[in-house]
Amino acid sequence: MQEFWFYIKLGLNHVLDFGAYDHILFLSALAIPFTFKYWKRVVILTTIFTIAHCVSLGLSVYEIFTVDVGIIEFLIPVTIMLTALFNFTYVFKEAMQVGLWLHVAATAFFGLIHGFGFSNYFKMLMAEEEDKLTPLLGFATGIEIAQVTIILVVLALAFLFLDFLKVKRPVFITLASILVIAITIPLLIATFPS
Repeated sequence: MQEFWFYIKLGLNHVLDFGAYDHILFLSALAIPFTFKYWKRVVILTTIFTIAHCVSLGLSVYEIFTVDVGIIEFLIPVTIMLTALFNFTYVFKEAMQVGLWLHVAATAFFGLIHGFGFSNYFKMLMAEEEDKLTPLLGFATGIEIAQVTIILVVLALAFLFLDFLKVKRPVFITLASILVIAITIPLLIATFPS
């Protein structure tokens, strides 16, 4: 149980690490178009992201599939940028009017990419472990707890801006997405394959 808790904490720290804020940025971009009214939808997307993230970790740990880290480091900010750009479809439509399946497929694919970004470090941690499933499940639990926390913070901010400050929903989505894009551009430049 102590080992399981260690991997839960590792998952929490992986997501909530402000030094490597790409995860927080992606989740923020994912949650921006939603309000508490649509919390189930954003939690479903977050859980799909977690599952895909852990699938790519599993593929790497069991040495089924590996990907060039340099390419992944560039693709991570690309996923953030694409998610923020996709938010503009919500500017003109309510959350339930935007097709869920495209959002689910993109989120799952992006989860795979983000998982491969952490796979080398996780694989190194798992080198001495005989049981690889328990650490993966612990790590996935930590990731999910941290991600739901971030989603709730973004939903609370949306509530503050939309309900208290009376910012129009299209304006909030536009400005918040532009902020995410502005923060992501330096990441894209820094990780661009040479």
